[in-house]
Amino acid sequence: MSMRILLVEDDVEISALVTEHLEREGCEVQAALDGEEALAELASREFDLVLLDLMLPKRSGMEVLRLLRETSLVPVLILSAKGSDLDKALGLGLGADDYLSKPFSMIELTARVQAAIRRATRYAGAPAAAPAPAPRSLRHGELELDLDTYSVRARGQEAQLTAKEFQLLKLFLTYPSRVFTKEQIYQSIWEEDYYGNENVINVHIRRLREKIEADPSSPIFIRTVWGIGYKLGERP
Repeated sequence: MSMRILLVEDDVEISALVTEHLEREGCEVQAALDGEEALAELASREFDLVLLDLMLPKRSGMEVLRLLRETSLVPVLILSAKGSDLDKALGLGLGADDYLSKPFSMIELTARVQAAIRRATRYAGAPAAAPAPAPRSLRHGELELDLDTYSVRARGQEAQLTAKEFQLLKLFLTYPSRVFTKEQIYQSIWEEDYYGNENVINVHIRRLREKIEADPSSPIFIRTVWGIGYKLGERP
């Protein structure tokens, strides 16, 4: 198994163990301890695979993944202690190819790495399909978000949103059936690790509801899922 791998992991012990194992398997491993270092490595050289932790200093793994997917289709295998179905769905939705929850065995890691490379090799050899044009607007019932003009219409009326409110609404409209925890929202919009910053989320959700809901005290578009977080309301 000969390939060049970027390992992005801030836990020095885990990084050393994974590096040692993969090098014994014949891989060339470059380690990065934070998101900034990972982006610098990705900008300076090509890799066959990226192993990416989510909880990173400086830039979160989610932000690294989002920025990487703007320019590259290199396979990404997430390694994370955050193993809930919601976390997996968010990571895969942002463009990861696989998700391995910590703690993991080196046998399972090797199998996932080999599978990711096989898939990438198979797709690379297939005829390229014409890419579908990216949608420039998002709609859900009486909500419409225009990505070109950064404008929003709710119930037939234009809503004046701040940049964060626009990003927040875009997140819900992009994944209309998904329930987001406050931690996932914070990492996606503020692109930082979450340390219980509930007030920031609550204030932005309240202000967004005031601008798009007919009755903010009884919201239809942005629903609270008690004990979990928020989701987009059912399409009317």
